[in-house]
Amino acid sequence: MEAMTRRDVVAVMMAMAALAGVAEAQNSMPQTPATALLPKGGNFPTDASRVFRFSELPVTQNVNGGWGRAVIHGTLPTGEFVECHETMLPPGQMPHPPHQHPNTEMVLIREGKIEYSIAGVAQAPAGPGDVIFTASNVMHGMKNVGDTPALYFVVSVGKQS
Repeated sequence: MEAMTRRDVVAVMMAMAALAGVAEAQNSMPQTPATALLPKGGNFPTDASRVFRFSELPVTQNVNGGWGRAVIHGTLPTGEFVECHETMLPPGQMPHPPHQHPNTEMVLIREGKIEYSIAGVAQAPAGPGDVIFTASNVMHGMKNVGDTPALYFVVSVGKQS
């Protein structure tokens, strides 16, 4: 597995600082139940703080037999694109073929055993509590190599073009 470069670390730190800045700037906003902020179509706005109730997140069935729960998808007031979702990946399945994208991605494993690959080369398996980091424009893929479903959250941050 390639070590993170200083550039990768700085990019992640900047993204987290931007998210923290947005949250702090919104602390003075009145609190509103998440269900009241859910517009038609199921997308939450990215300009207001809230708690995302897991039981209220819409579930989408995937063709591989798994499912996903979309949390947030959009552009923050500070200009960064952010997307977060949870996935359940059945044993032996991949969420999709290996791919790459301009955004930086972190995968937080809750349950199961995932094999992560970079540029077609399999890496060490990742399990509960592990975090997979994928830098911008790096070809990557994942597969559930365990005997049980894998549950993980994906947090993606980048610039909109």
